[in-house]
Amino acid sequence: MDLFYKSTRDSKVRVTASQAILQGLSEDGGLFVPEAVPALPVSMKELADMSYQEMAYAVMSRFLTDFTESELKDCIAKAYDSKFDLPEIAPITKAEGAYYLELFHGATIAFKDMALSILPHLMTVSARKNQVKEDIVILTATSGDTGKAALAGFADVPGTRIIVFYPKDGVSPIQEKQMVTQKGDNTFVVGIRGNFDDAQSGVKSIFGDAAFKKELAEKGYRFSSANSINIGRLVPQIVYYVYAYARLFADGEIGENEPVNVVVPTGNFGNILAAYYAKQMGLPIGKLICASNDNKVLYDFFRTGSYDRNREFLLTSSPSMDILISSNLERLIYQIADQSDETDRRLMKELAENGRYEITSVMGEKLGDFYGGYASEKEAAAVIRSVYEAVGYVMDTHTAVASCVYEKYRKDTGDSTKTIIASTASPYKFTGSVMEALGETAEGMDDFELADRLAVLSGVPVPGAVEEIRRAEVLHSTVVNVNEMKQAVRGFLG
Repeated sequence: MDLFYKSTRDSKVRVTASQAILQGLSEDGGLFVPEAVPALPVSMKELADMSYQEMAYAVMSRFLTDFTESELKDCIAKAYDSKFDLPEIAPITKAEGAYYLELFHGATIAFKDMALSILPHLMTVSARKNQVKEDIVILTATSGDTGKAALAGFADVPGTRIIVFYPKDGVSPIQEKQMVTQKGDNTFVVGIRGNFDDAQSGVKSIFGDAAFKKELAEKGYRFSSANSINIGRLVPQIVYYVYAYARLFADGEIGENEPVNVVVPTGNFGNILAAYYAKQMGLPIGKLICASNDNKVLYDFFRTGSYDRNREFLLTSSPSMDILISSNLERLIYQIADQSDETDRRLMKELAENGRYEITSVMGEKLGDFYGGYASEKEAAAVIRSVYEAVGYVMDTHTAVASCVYEKYRKDTGDSTKTIIASTASPYKFTGSVMEALGETAEGMDDFELADRLAVLSGVPVPGAVEEIRRAEVLHSTVVNVNEMKQAVRGFLG
């Protein structure tokens, strides 16, 4: 059965999956959502026998119904190949009573690889299916990880250009070095004087500028996005939750249909929304535990029903979560508003104009699948050290936030359900913070020297993604103010 997508802000908008992928964002500013969430296509016993690639097809083919079997399988084969350092793609490590789903074994050692390895292939097939003649310009804001993963995916892909904006002082040294050393004639990396929310708002503003889009169309360009606002980013993320459950079942760690909880360190809300969609498909997930750092806007939302970004923006050791406007939350808001585009438009207008909105008590009652928690900088650092000292397992700062919130959840609720923790980045991406948490002095050492020391401590070799940028030449040095972002785009595209 064909599955179509509609806009959260105008339910009359109805597009195919490939059209939604090409557009990224609906012209009315809304996000594309499936008209219905499909059910898992086969039994758990059948899923348990599948490779990651086979499972990716089983899940994604239910959402991307206008792709032929050969088109989708070809995209999957190109994405989930030797660029991942383990054949299982997303291995699971059991530590301290939880299952850590390691999503950082791709080319850029962060979970964004899981979706951004396939998005360029989905995008080029979508362009061909829809007879698009213009070059596709991927416009993306990043809080650290999306940028490099998108750059790596789209570099030198014919018919595409990619422009990444990142907060100049809001990412780790390794994250920045990964981006500014990116090769490819079609790539452009721009630091902005501001935070991630500024970058994201700037990108959304460009997407919404009809005159600018017309100007670029006349030059042979059209915009799309690699952020998780793009359904082509979101759907591939559903796969690894299904895969994790199937692997635990296959290994005898859980029984068939036994509920599990899922903990996700959360900033832009896309990763945990993918877990929510997996649950909607029929995956036996109990609680979706949303873990925030000190920028705890989501924690406050789940606690009070009020979303309020009017607060100090804090730079933390988990920069990919330093976000006060969680764009993907709009998809959940639309769902709990009984798919009312009118309600969604009103709330998003309030957020844009006043920086806050409040859901009704009826809407709040539909958030029972979720639990919000947060971990302070000190608490997250303590978890990194305690887990390492207990079992020798080293986690990054974002995973530590999730691990800490999981322990708080267990103590608060007494819920002993088996739990999957999404481990979203390698500790080698945040060596300074990780080594400090482990009690190792970082004084006088750069991030690469710290990586060498971490390898000795952890017994895990320095990843190739870090080694390749150790002495790489900086190729991107542009830094602009937020109000200069559009001009930077214009300059790159000539």
